[in-house]
Amino acid sequence: MTPHGHTPPTGPDGPTEPGGPALVPFDVDLTSQEVARRAQVMAALGPDWDPIEVLRGEEAAYDLLYSGLDAEQQRVYEELVAAGVLPPRGGGRAAA
Repeated sequence: MTPHGHTPPTGPDGPTEPGGPALVPFDVDLTSQEVARRAQVMAALGPDWDPIEVLRGEEAAYDLLYSGLDAEQQRVYEELVAAGVLPPRGGGRAAA
């Protein structure tokens, strides 16, 4: 696809064609949009959102996920922990 307008050639000091169009700096400050986005996220979470409780729930879910492993599953779990794929839990062993 070809551009619709002519892009002036530039060098280290600006346009190389004398009398050619100068490039205009273009800056966009997204600070206000980021503040608005964060405010919308917090509003969507609601006033009852408790990040500590969310983390506790995630820990409980992981404990349940890795509970009751048979010997082979425990071996694979330990290999994944040793490889750094999974974080160690309960002293390095999955919950019983």
